[in-house]
Amino acid sequence: MTLAKIFERLVGEGAPVELTAYDGSRAGLLDAEVKVHVRSPYAISYLVHSPGALGLARAYVTGHLDTHGDMYTLLREMSRLTDALTTGDRLRLLAAVMDDPLLRAAVSRRLDPPPQEVRTGRTSWFRHTKRRDAKAISHHYDVSNRFYEWVLGPSMAYTCACFPAEDSTLEEAQFHKFDLVAKKLGLRPGMRLLDVGCGWGGMVMHAARHYGVRALGVTLSKQQAEWAQKAIAEAGLSDLAEVRHLDYRDVTEGDFDAVSSIGLTEHIGKANLPSYFSFLYGKLKPGGRLLNHCITRHDNAQPAIRKGGFINRYVFPDGELEGPGYIQSQMNDAGFEIRHQENLREHYARTLAGWCRNLDDHWDEAVAEVGEGTARVWRLYMAGCRLGFERNWIQLHQILGVKLTDDGDAGMPLRPDWGV
Repeated sequence: MTLAKIFERLVGEGAPVELTAYDGSRAGLLDAEVKVHVRSPYAISYLVHSPGALGLARAYVTGHLDTHGDMYTLLREMSRLTDALTTGDRLRLLAAVMDDPLLRAAVSRRLDPPPQEVRTGRTSWFRHTKRRDAKAISHHYDVSNRFYEWVLGPSMAYTCACFPAEDSTLEEAQFHKFDLVAKKLGLRPGMRLLDVGCGWGGMVMHAARHYGVRALGVTLSKQQAEWAQKAIAEAGLSDLAEVRHLDYRDVTEGDFDAVSSIGLTEHIGKANLPSYFSFLYGKLKPGGRLLNHCITRHDNAQPAIRKGGFINRYVFPDGELEGPGYIQSQMNDAGFEIRHQENLREHYARTLAGWCRNLDDHWDEAVAEVGEGTARVWRLYMAGCRLGFERNWIQLHQILGVKLTDDGDAGMPLRPDWGV
């Protein structure tokens, strides 16, 4: 049986995806907007031995499986086509694969994963130690500053933007996100801000430039810290802003007026959230505010980490996601009074759409800079995450907490003053 026939058994005839294969067979909608090309039988080996997203990623990253057209569109269509597959369907497809001598020979060999894959081990005993966290952060963020400049655009903001209008650009939305955080924190000239997991310093520079705040950012990525310090100096903000290559747990200063955590909580680990929020609580003055901005699961029924999943193996080693209610409870138990929370998941889908376009626009340069395998990882990961936010598989929450004064004063306005 040709691969085309196997594909038709999988998704039916006339699927809005065109498939071509090394055996010359073809299936699906001819001249479709998106195409899949199976370049070798080893692609099937990856898919059989690691069903689902991990097998697909291995086949695509190694180049045994190729795509043409928009990756997000392809993933969206394939998701719709395969959602109804039963275990029986999958077993019948495996039997069809094993009927082909060439495919049977390929499947009998379990291939090594591509070099872009991280194997962190199954034990959780040493997860989120300083050394292991530094290694995990370096894997994701120390790819190439130039690569991230192409993907993220001038803002160098690698977190969910907030689009103030339907026609807002990505850069306008990133500015609005930083400004929203600043307003929720009540920043004013002369205040001191600690930004943990500060990335390339976007929030630090925004707070210094637009609010006259003395801002300290810390990141475990050496490349981020070097880029940020250079950008701060070039912007003439060195008297107010600083970024250090430092674990947040090693910050010795205290009595900050505000703390922002934008995209760091995902790296902390569920078991460490109580100590994390307690540490940040201890860094604030009475009346100080914490704005926690992070990706969340839509409930707490799923595990915080999928050890064998694509994201953990290729993108965020040791990354853990919890439901928004759990995170809010941990903040509350650490002493914060919760004053506001909102879900920005549609905004993250739009943000990722912009990043995907940027990567495609700079594809050749990106491949030359980081290698085709790594570029393919990012293309697959960002398109898949966009789909995840649209389908409500994942969410993005901002939660605002306040460290009350001894007499219970929150120092908050009677109604939110940040334009909700």
